[in-house]
Amino acid sequence: MKIDGSCHCGRITFRAEIEPEAVYVCHCVDCQAISGSPFRWAVPVPELEFELLSGTPKAYEKVGESGRKNHQMFCPDCASPIFSVTPGAVPVTFRLRLGIVRQRDQLRPRGQYWYRSSQEWATQIPDAACIDKQ
Repeated sequence: MKIDGSCHCGRITFRAEIEPEAVYVCHCVDCQAISGSPFRWAVPVPELEFELLSGTPKAYEKVGESGRKNHQMFCPDCASPIFSVTPGAVPVTFRLRLGIVRQRDQLRPRGQYWYRSSQEWATQIPDAACIDKQ
């Protein structure tokens, strides 16, 4: 599926080709804190299927429970989350944040990661597989 979008202020724009069945939410406590919500909504996008059209995101380096580093990319002006990426990973995969995608009304989560950290009231997503940890 072809998608496109921009950050809240419009400085960063992009387009991508995604697999709608790969849409997921992450309930980990890091995603809750960084997003300011009970979960983060995203989809993996291979590097060759993602095109940044304008702007340059800023990176925040987060270290996960495993010790692995992850770059959280966001707009330096409006702070909209754009994607995350693991430095040095091959192949490169962007985990695109779906709140900034124009077609987000068509993207239903099919999986829930870090389910053990979920807020009880936020887990009622019909037809989504529940996986306790990645």
